[in-house]
Amino acid sequence: MPDATGAFSATLSAASYWMPAHYAVTAWAEHAPFASWLIDAARPRTVLELGTHNGFSFFAMAEAARRLGLPTVLTAIDSWVGDDQAGFYGEEVFHEVTAIAERDYPGATRLIRAYFADAADQIEDRSIDLLHIDGRHGYDDVLADFETYRGKLSDRGVVIFHDTHEFQPTFGVHRLWGELAPTAPSFEFHHGHGLGVLAIGSEAPTAVLDFLAEAARHPESVRETYHRLGVEVAMRAEVPVLRQLVAELQAEVHGATSPSSRSGFAPQLEATNARLADEVRRLTSESARLAAVAEDYRTSTSWRVTAPLRGLSRAVGSLRGRRAAARPSRQNPAS
Repeated sequence: MPDATGAFSATLSAASYWMPAHYAVTAWAEHAPFASWLIDAARPRTVLELGTHNGFSFFAMAEAARRLGLPTVLTAIDSWVGDDQAGFYGEEVFHEVTAIAERDYPGATRLIRAYFADAADQIEDRSIDLLHIDGRHGYDDVLADFETYRGKLSDRGVVIFHDTHEFQPTFGVHRLWGELAPTAPSFEFHHGHGLGVLAIGSEAPTAVLDFLAEAARHPESVRETYHRLGVEVAMRAEVPVLRQLVAELQAEVHGATSPSSRSGFAPQLEATNARLADEVRRLTSESARLAAVAEDYRTSTSWRVTAPLRGLSRAVGSLRGRRAAARPSRQNPAS
């Protein structure tokens, strides 16, 4: 936190307030501020990500390294077909990730399209400074990923695990985290489905160890601060999606040509469209206000400025619920 002089403490830096260059609606959006901080603090020579999907976390770290002028090389391993937990998807996802990597981070990123176990031989032993594990989330799966790639970590090695605070029956990352956390300096964020940070290397970066020590002394304060910062990123990611949804609904309204559609379906869409348009305007306003609050954080010596943000996590949950219910069913008007 900023101290009495306005300087940053062991748990924050200017990078904590950076916005990603590439957005996606994902639970990982809420961890972008910490990812930027971690790249700043650890200054990793190499980053390895297991499980990349649309590339949000990968590019958040790549962007932080770029802004810091670091020679970091980031490698992503993924099948880019999905799985039964996260869902399956088409080739367009891999093509988009490849396009961003080649256009924005040439020479700094490497994509390996393979299953994790099959790609291990392509990663040199003791070469990875920062490992991010976010593949399948069953206990045996994540344990296998960790054991397969543990020997790839350097003496500076830090590991981050996503979904440590997700307790669905098929998720076991929380169980592995419970076993690993006591074995090395560690800390867990609870928002965004959970993110565990484990400084496993014998020469882990001092700045990371200082963070973990400070976070152990003030866990709820650190969690609350990064949750607030993460919610801003998540809300900014939602805005273009809502705009697209509004545009699609408007197209459906104008395309309803039959009298029965106009009398039965179109009025429902008009009402839904109006509500969504209001949400877009509100979120756009909130995003601008949050940017101003983030700027206040950089210069203020008081945490009173954070009071207006306490309801944001509830707002995001409400928003996602509205999006799920936004498209009315096509019932027969006569029924």
